Amino acid sequence: MLTALKTRFRTWLFRPKIESGTVTLTQRRIFILPTRQGLALTVVLVLMLLGDINYNLSLGYVLTFLLATMAVMSMLHAFRNLAHLEVRAGHADAVFSDGTARFVLHFYNRGKLPRYRLNLRDDHGNTVSFDIPGQQDSEIIFPVHARRRGWLPLGKLTLYTEFPLGLFHAWSYLHFDARCLVYPKPLADAPLPPGDAPDGAGKRNITGDDDFSGLRNYVAGDALPRIAWKAFAREQGLQVKQFSAQVGEELWLDMADAPDRNDEDRLARMTRWVLDAEAQGLRYGLRLPDGELPTSNGAAHREECLRRIALFGLQEPLRT
Repeated sequence: MLTALKTRFRTWLFRPKIESGTVTLTQRRIFILPTRQGLALTVVLVLMLLGDINYNLSLGYVLTFLLATMAVMSMLHAFRNLAHLEVRAGHADAVFSDGTARFVLHFYNRGKLPRYRLNLRDDHGNTVSFDIPGQQDSEIIFPVHARRRGWLPLGKLTLYTEFPLGLFHAWSYLHFDARCLVYPKPLADAPLPPGDAPDGAGKRNITGDDDFSGLRNYVAGDALPRIAWKAFAREQGLQVKQFSAQVGEELWLDMADAPDRNDEDRLARMTRWVLDAEAQGLRYGLRLPDGELPTSNGAAHREECLRRIALFGLQEPLRT
């Protein structure tokens, strides 16, 4: 309850908005407050100052104001550690559910001074710590656990630092429109449905130009480059080389053929079917209750099939 109220108050106070492109951390975006150590030091400095006034301690004044100056300089360095950083969200590759999505964030440090002990944290407690050298672009990977299929948004991040002495907490909010596509976790073992070929493997051999398949007798009109001259030199007669190519039949991966009881298990089975069909070099199509994809193969077809499976039944429409 207290955490929810704190989140709502923070959202109302700072009003973070979803952004795209490159974000520059100007002074209006950076907030700073003393930490517990900073508050404790403040109390100690007040007590020291009261003692100096009461006992008229000249060296005590020197020490008190020296420590206060150090605290003020610590606040300035904490602010400078974030100021004028440029941040941009990169691409996140698709993952399977129960895996880890790796969001890429690009940090640009235009200044000559390096930025130390920076931290990124999301609302789920995931934290990454890093440094950024001066005048360099650093690529930071922020991991997020992918719990379920569909689109996984990066969400709101807090970039903060307590450098150099831990007396002040400086932070800024980042909320990019980055997201990662999460596929259903494939079943460990799910045999492919039978294909249209006689052997049920979804493949057949046709005449082509890929693999040598043997020799046959010469027929008038055969191309001269296909003649097996070595066989003719061995007095085996005039023969012609034959070649074959293996092509895929129409192997349809239909959700209605999945024997599972619920849709999530069916989608997990279909994910395994797509991966296995692509690994075996088959031509396969996808049938879902909301549409179908024609038979094909290759990386692009595989990704499109997995994308449709991942987004099946969700509120957001498929992107074309």
